[in-house]
Amino acid sequence: MIRNILIILLSLSITAFAQLMGPKVSVQQVDYDFGNITQGDIVSHTFILSNNGGDLLKITDVRASCGCTAANPTKRELKPGESSNLEVTFNSKGRKGPQVKTVNVTTNDPDRKDILLTIKCNIIEPVVKENKSGARIYFEETQHDFGKVKEGTKVEYTFKFENKGTEPLVVKDVKTSCGCTAAVVSSNTLKPGEVGSLKVGFDTKNRVGRNSKSVTIVSNDDKEPNRVLMIYAEVQKN
Repeated sequence: MIRNILIILLSLSITAFAQLMGPKVSVQQVDYDFGNITQGDIVSHTFILSNNGGDLLKITDVRASCGCTAANPTKRELKPGESSNLEVTFNSKGRKGPQVKTVNVTTNDPDRKDILLTIKCNIIEPVVKENKSGARIYFEETQHDFGKVKEGTKVEYTFKFENKGTEPLVVKDVKTSCGCTAAVVSSNTLKPGEVGSLKVGFDTKNRVGRNSKSVTIVSNDDKEPNRVLMIYAEVQKN
């Protein structure tokens, strides 16, 4: 009886010793979440692989699930007690929304030949800031309705505008859609931050009914070089 117990204990000891003597891979963490990142960012995280066994640990292969992900270990052969940094880099260019990428690490550990490392993130599109360089024409309002007007009446309305750019605004031309409409600008040049006005007059003579007329301001604003304003009126017979 005692002999059988000794044999069993000896067998277990030999097995444990054999396992201890072999390479044993250990990873501190197998997944990492970058959280929110901006589209186009390149982010990296370092995983640490260690050899807790009694024989040489070999990293025989490192394979990423996507071409957008790169993984490079600092060492591919680890003596007992040694560690290797495995830096995983992810390029978010051209991608958006939740992402999950993996890296498969193959070793000569007989009990754990493959280790799957996972990185996660949520890619958000960058906020495009308004480019205020150059001249920028800005109108508080772009249309006006005179309402009901008696035929033959001349009505006027003044539109306010501002140069919200960083360079002088130049009004090159003011065009009206009808000879019955006149438009006069207070100044043809506005410094950055300066406010100007555009007085629009409408002659309702022989214009009975619903009328809509346009005024086009041509300027050196490269985003909106032709800004259109509208005026309306319901012309009634006397």
